Amino acid sequence: MGMKSRIALGAVVGIVVIGAVSANSGDTEGGSGDKGTSASAEQRSGDTKPDGGSNAKPAEDKDTGKAPQAEQFKAFVQKNGTPQEKEAISHVTKVQGADEQNDILDAADVYTDFTGGIMGEGTGPAKLIASAFADWKQSDNGLVTVYDADGEIIGNGSF
Repeated sequence: MGMKSRIALGAVVGIVVIGAVSANSGDTEGGSGDKGTSASAEQRSGDTKPDGGSNAKPAEDKDTGKAPQAEQFKAFVQKNGTPQEKEAISHVTKVQGADEQNDILDAADVYTDFTGGIMGEGTGPAKLIASAFADWKQSDNGLVTVYDADGEIIGNGSF
């Protein structure tokens, strides 16, 4: 009888935890949902086809007045970084996930033009890139992963 009660109690606690995580994931984005809504409204009002489609390219953030995440990151490091971080950041080609934070489990990806994977030339600069990313973005529970040109992990760090 005691074992069945423990299993039932564990299942109830698990369901409550999952419900709490899923409820918080939509509420604490720091207003990023509002930003996307206003950007979409600007895009629809200023650049739509008669049939309701958009003439704007979705990958272009400059149409909405917001620079791509990689450019924002590079600009921050150029202003605030050390000479070594500035050199390392020149190899960054793409940043994903920096705007999507909920402080539960934040994950960002930084892509570079380094080659050779974990044993290649980019391992040292990857740590500098991860450190600079932590200066740029803060999270209660964030992980930034740095990838080489082939998509292999070359480093990571907390932010």
